[in-house]
Amino acid sequence: MISTSPPRFAHDSEAELARIFDYYGVPWRYEPDVFPISWNADGVVIESFAPDFYLPEIDCYIELTTLKQSLVRKKNRKLRWMRQLYPEVRVKLFYARDFRALMLKYGRLEFLTDVAAANGANSLTGAGNGAR
Repeated sequence: MISTSPPRFAHDSEAELARIFDYYGVPWRYEPDVFPISWNADGVVIESFAPDFYLPEIDCYIELTTLKQSLVRKKNRKLRWMRQLYPEVRVKLFYARDFRALMLKYGRLEFLTDVAAANGANSLTGAGNGAR
């Protein structure tokens, strides 16, 4: 059975990207697949990777990482494992700068400001002293 209720997005940036996809008629699915990337000695999955979006028309997954630098490192590591274990699966990682450029292109600067303020983060707006 296919659910017709909207997904519960983990972050406002995911909901905003979904709105852009919808506006332009781009079919998408939210976190449809989970890829095991690490197993213990007994073969039990101990870590997996679930990209945020799947775009079926271009057979590509999209993962957003727009906030904390520690999460960026973790996602980069997971993506490296993903690419080694599943080389046939296409995944594009959107960093804060990519998402910021997309929001600016579509006139959503106020969204960036609101999300950054709500999260106490400067990574989306590009504000701050540049220290990492």
